[in-house]
Amino acid sequence: MSGEAMLSIRGLWGGYHKAAPVIRDLTMDLPRGQVTALLGPNGCGKSTLLRLCARLLEPAAGEVLLDGRPLAAIPRKELARLVSVLPQGRPVSAMPVYTLVSHGRFPYLGYPRRMGREDREKVEEALALTDTARYRHRSVAELSGGQRQKVYFAMALAQDTPLVLLDEPATYLDLRHQLELMELIRLLQSRGKTVAAVLHDLPQALEWADRVAVLEDGKIADQGPPAEVFDRGTLDRVFGLASHRLTVEGKERYFFTKAGGAV
Repeated sequence: MSGEAMLSIRGLWGGYHKAAPVIRDLTMDLPRGQVTALLGPNGCGKSTLLRLCARLLEPAAGEVLLDGRPLAAIPRKELARLVSVLPQGRPVSAMPVYTLVSHGRFPYLGYPRRMGREDREKVEEALALTDTARYRHRSVAELSGGQRQKVYFAMALAQDTPLVLLDEPATYLDLRHQLELMELIRLLQSRGKTVAAVLHDLPQALEWADRVAVLEDGKIADQGPPAEVFDRGTLDRVFGLASHRLTVEGKERYFFTKAGGAV
């Protein structure tokens, strides 16, 4: 049921090696079937939080529950069928696009990783939805940054998990392709997926997400429906901005300027 927590984070602490924790006593939920935008200044812990939620990092304290099950208790292969991740950056692969997108099906394959009809259909669907089928035979290394980002998104789509974690998915994309990406995220939601995405474009996040969670110094500064978080002034305080909301063609639009500046 939409609104119930699919992922529950309780008293989470975590970071990298022996450095000071980046995430500090953080508690929040990702409601099932909703798109949650993670917002906050650089260095506040957004990417670290996603890595902890995907078990790419182990927490120092606290826990993450997926459908009520401790993340640490879920076998890795099963977890890969439940959670897919589009990381912020990764080494550029020289393999063909089709091969890379096919890697999204690996959690479902046994040895020797031969795809069946359903796997091939999932790959073709992901290529079509992201408009990357035309690149299928090209090396990923030959593509532009924006094209590569769409190919990696296609791989996450092919993985077909109920929870999708996206770390700055709009990186390298121009405005038109950013809007196409937001439409893809909404398509995922329409298929019952739960999505958490780190976004830097505040107006896009407020206009497209069902919920926003604002991070500050490794903790949750505010969370809730976008309009409510906006009205509380949390974004202005955390980012040092002045916010404005206008009604354009019957829809609310958000604008941000430097504090004291004009729209």
